[in-house]
Amino acid sequence: MNTPLEAPVSNAAANEALQKLLQACLDARSPLIKPGSKSALRLFNGFYEGLPGLVVDLFASTLVISNHAREPESLEVAIQTAQAFFRQQFPWISSVLIKRRAAQELHLQRGERVFGAETAAEIEEDGVRYALNLRLNQDSSFYLDTRLLRAYLRENSAGKSVLNCFAYTGALGIAALAGGARSVLQTDLNAEALRLARRSYGLNHFAGSMNLLPLDFFKAVNRLKTSKSLFDVVILDPPLFSATEAGTVSLTGNWLTLVNKVRPLVADGGLLIAINNALYLSGEELARSLDALSQSGYVQLETRIPVPQDVTGYPGTILNAPPVPPAPYNHPTKISVLRVRRKDGAKANR
Repeated sequence: MNTPLEAPVSNAAANEALQKLLQACLDARSPLIKPGSKSALRLFNGFYEGLPGLVVDLFASTLVISNHAREPESLEVAIQTAQAFFRQQFPWISSVLIKRRAAQELHLQRGERVFGAETAAEIEEDGVRYALNLRLNQDSSFYLDTRLLRAYLRENSAGKSVLNCFAYTGALGIAALAGGARSVLQTDLNAEALRLARRSYGLNHFAGSMNLLPLDFFKAVNRLKTSKSLFDVVILDPPLFSATEAGTVSLTGNWLTLVNKVRPLVADGGLLIAINNALYLSGEELARSLDALSQSGYVQLETRIPVPQDVTGYPGTILNAPPVPPAPYNHPTKISVLRVRRKDGAKANR
């Protein structure tokens, strides 16, 4: 789909067109923005809102500009325009971080601070505090597309035991604790990321307990099966692809196998929350796989959690569609809440 920014125009005209685009997107998000707030949101998603490759996020008072272009220099002028625009709109921005995903240097991938003091070390979402390390990885250590899932967990975790697989920095588990979960086990191979989960736990005052298991997914699941552990809620949020000596994860190749691998850890009547963010896997294909899974009578789709509009774009700002249709989901991050029944009727023991 063509956009005003794709036409052959002068730099001045292109900058003016980009500023108008950014202003329209900012206007759509204005109800979400409060000066002095420590919240996190997406200010511009160029993949859907007119300039593929450019994404602008706000974490408390830190502006994070991500350049996803395969040739990073192709967006450098747009990045400077975006930085100037948002700093003018929000004079209270204290720092700016630019991430160049395709850069050769790791420090440029993780982020170069080009303005201000140290970047934000935490954000607050619906009264819950989350620790940040905006340079932990190419991402920003906190995923904006799962905000409504965090809200769901806060509303549906009271008194429950929760297992968070591929927990990364543990935000989903922290949301469950904020909702009154009695215990959360966060497991991920990345011990450094899990340390952020520990920091987040310390920033809040939860009644429930949290344990960390820095272990490969396949080894962690096998250990929990051996100990006959059962949980009221199991969260499965794997990366697009990873491979270790213990096994391979592929959201387009063996996602349903991963779902079935953790199913034995879900107590009778419990929830399995399965996330698949493969860009080129259609929502229809994923829905068919879940329909096939439900034929056993032991797994049923309870609900789908949408991605918030600041991430997807708004009806008046969307100019580009995803490469494959995500429907019946509203975004390539496809979040399914499954209700699990067991033949043995076993209840949670964690």
